[in-house]
Parts: sequence; structure tokens; C-alpha cells
Amino acid sequence: MTKFPKNFLWGGAVAANQCEGAYDVDGKGLSIMDVVTSGTKSSPRSVTLLNDKNEKEKEMMWLVNSLEGKKLAVFDDEFYPNHDGIDFYHNYKEDIVLFAEMGFKCFRMSIAWSRIYPNGYDKEPNEKGLQFYDDVFNELLKYNIEPIVTISHYETPLALTNEWNAWADRRTVDCYMRYCETIFTRYKDKVKYWMTFNEIDVVEFAPYLECGVVSHDPQVITNAIYHQFIASAKAVLLAHEIIPNSMVGMMIHYAPSYPYTCNPEDVLLSMQTVNKHSLFFSDVMCRGYYPNYKLKELERNNLVLPKCPNDDEILKAGVVDYIGFSYYQSGTVGHAEAETVSGNMMSSLKNPYLTTSEWGWTIDPTGLRIALNQLYERYQKPLMVVENGLGAKDTVEDGQIHDDYRIDYLRKHIQAMNDAINIDGVDLIGYTPWGCIDLVSASTGEMAKRYGFIYVDKHDDKTGTNKRIKKESFYWYKEVISSDGEKL
Repeated sequence: MTKFPKNFLWGGAVAANQCEGAYDVDGKGLSIMDVVTSGTKSSPRSVTLLNDKNEKEKEMMWLVNSLEGKKLAVFDDEFYPNHDGIDFYHNYKEDIVLFAEMGFKCFRMSIAWSRIYPNGYDKEPNEKGLQFYDDVFNELLKYNIEPIVTISHYETPLALTNEWNAWADRRTVDCYMRYCETIFTRYKDKVKYWMTFNEIDVVEFAPYLECGVVSHDPQVITNAIYHQFIASAKAVLLAHEIIPNSMVGMMIHYAPSYPYTCNPEDVLLSMQTVNKHSLFFSDVMCRGYYPNYKLKELERNNLVLPKCPNDDEILKAGVVDYIGFSYYQSGTVGHAEAETVSGNMMSSLKNPYLTTSEWGWTIDPTGLRIALNQLYERYQKPLMVVENGLGAKDTVEDGQIHDDYRIDYLRKHIQAMNDAINIDGVDLIGYTPWGCIDLVSASTGEMAKRYGFIYVDKHDDKTGTNKRIKKESFYWYKEVISSDGEKL
């Protein structure tokens, strides 16, 4: 098998809100995920709210639609799994040693915005928060691990949501830029690779999760998306000014959309689906303008872009340097009545040619090769697969975890990447499987849904020692990296 490029960025990925814990330590403020309860595959996560009668209310995270007469708040009698995460905040040195043992060339992580600016709109940053990330970056660089930093990864400061409805309000752009200027200046000698927002396209499925917006009103969502585009473009320009050698990317959740049949109506629907839910976002952030198909959609629905003077110039100038994307599954759409399956905050018709994980996510390695080709041919920009993995229940037997199912999943996806590079000519520069160490699931809040090469002894009933255990996949991935992908 042909090797990957010598400079290929092999690594792994996590998010601050799912792994750090220490939610109220050293001056950190609350984020939108700090008021989200635990859940399961069949029982969705909820947000907790305080109403104007000083009473607790709960609403499904996916459906919360208004803060009128109430605010998001933490209650002592609720379980919030993100509060503790896996305590990466106090265990980062030990965890990074394990990443180094696997041979990581990079580590995708995020900075918790509310650890730097506790309310989001503060005038001065929290020094203890800044120092924490200094320490993390120093530890990574000690082992020659390149940090890849997501600036906002499902962790909008809670105060911005409670007071302004976050990204629905243009003032949040200014707060984000203050935050960006702070971290770019502070870490300019330590971080080269940045991504502005995690899975920015998820806003249409889950506005609360993606950007802290409590509304499903189409105009409100249109405003929030637009404000994030402006913020991203400004961040690209600012990063290039402060860190001349920086690479600033975007990040989407990408799933190729297959037509259920060869009926031309199904084929058209598949094109429209991927345009609407993914490519629209990359079109704007890679090309610097709204595509015609989106402008027509806005016009049909009487939706207006909240433009300010010079916005068009900002979008055009602040296009990203590379494309990061998560890939977990493909989707299938059509007009026929058929069984549906779930996925990464999406559902689609069941593809009869594909199997699913125990959480119902379609498994499709070839879809990754298709995704890589679609994105590269459309934009001709370097690509990174910054999330890919199998959520599964792991069993500890005699102190060992034999996760051959995870190895099989990842092996097939890495082979698809190899084919995309060496057969199709795609410029793929990095791969960071999600989550390289077990952490709290974003969608369900579970620890039982495990992705990592490293097992964390922590359970949904709040038991566990937090001990780290190397899985069989740990040793397998170590060999993959050392052989530049030749030994799968």
C-alpha cells in the first residue's frame, strides 16, 4: 500500500467542553454546555432554565426555542456531565504523554471561550485561563505535537445567550473578535493551525448547540449564520496579520447525500440536500460570497441578510486557508417511503447497502473518499479530516479492552483516505480521529458511547476512578502513524 505524505498530520481530536471539566475553576464562566443535562440514545439531553417565578424548567436541547420570562441556569439537583468531563484540566500532562506514545503529530483541541472571557463580553481576559492553555501548548510542543485549535466548539459563553441570544446579535461578533485578538496574540508562537467554528453548518439542525441561539425562527437563524460568517472572515484576516504563517480553516459536518433511487427527482433532491446543509457554508467561507442558490432560497422565504457597510468586502477578503470537516456517515434521500436511520444530528433514509453502528449511525468508508473528492474538486483547498470515529460500548476484561470493531472501522476509513490521496490526487494534510480519548458525548451526554484509543474509567452512574487504560486500538494506531499509514 502507498504511504501517506511524510509531513502528514496524524493525531486525534477532542473539545474543551467534553473533556476539560473544571467548569467553575480558576475563574471560568459558564458556557451553554454547562446547563445541559445527561441523556441517552433514547432520552435526549435537556437544558435547565430558571423562570420568572424562580422555578426550574427543563426543555429538550434540540427544541429549546425561547428565553422569554426565563434564563438558562445551573441547579444543584441536576447532573451535568460536562461539568467534570474527564478532568483533562488536571490530567492534561498524563494524557499528552499517552498521545506522544502513540506518535501524534498534531492534536486538535478547542479553547473554552468562557475560560478566557467568563461572560463573553468582558473587557479583560482571565489570566488563569490564558495560562492554562499556555501550559497545554507547552506540553504538546515538548513532544513535537502541533496544536490545531478550534476557536469556538459548542461552548458559547452562557451570558451571551441569556442576555443577547448570542450570535443572533451583531454585538457577539465584536466579543468574538476581542477573544480572537487575545488568543492570537498570546499564542502566536505556539499555534499555527486554527479553525473558526466547529461544524458551523449544524446551526440549522441545532442552533443552541452550535452557536448558543435559543430560537428556530428562520430569520433569527439567518442572522446568526451571517454574523458567524462575518466573524470568521474577520478572524482569518486578523490571524494573518498577527501570525503571518498561520493557517486558518473552517469546519463543517459533511455527509455525502445519495439519491435513494435513480429517479431524477431523487438525484435532484440529493444535490439540494448537500447544498443546503453543508456546501452553502463552505461556499461562503471558501469563496467569499453567498451562492445564487442560497440567495434565491432567502428571497423565496422573505429572509433578509443583516448586512452592514463593507461586509461584502470582509467576506471576500477573509476566505479560509483550508477545510476541516467531520465525517461519520453518509446520508440517503428520496421520495419513497422507507425506513430511516439516525446519525450525527441528522436522519436519512436507510441505505440497504450499508450497515449501522449500535447507535444507528451508517458506516460508509467509501463515502469518506467521495466526500474528499467532492470538497477538493469544488474548492481546490487543502483538506483535513478533523473528526471520524466509531462510538461504541467498550468492555474491560482483565484490565484490557479489545476494540477490534473500532480498528476495523478506522482501518477502512484510512484506506479510503489513502485512495483519495494516491489515486484521486486529493490534497489531504491531516487526520484527527474523534475523540482520541474517551469523553462526554455531545449528542447524548454519555460516557458509555466511547470513541477513544484510551479508555477512561468513568461511567454514566457517576462511578469510576478516572484511570486511563490503553485499548487495543491504541497500539494499532501507533503502528499506523509510525508506518505513515502503510501498516493498517
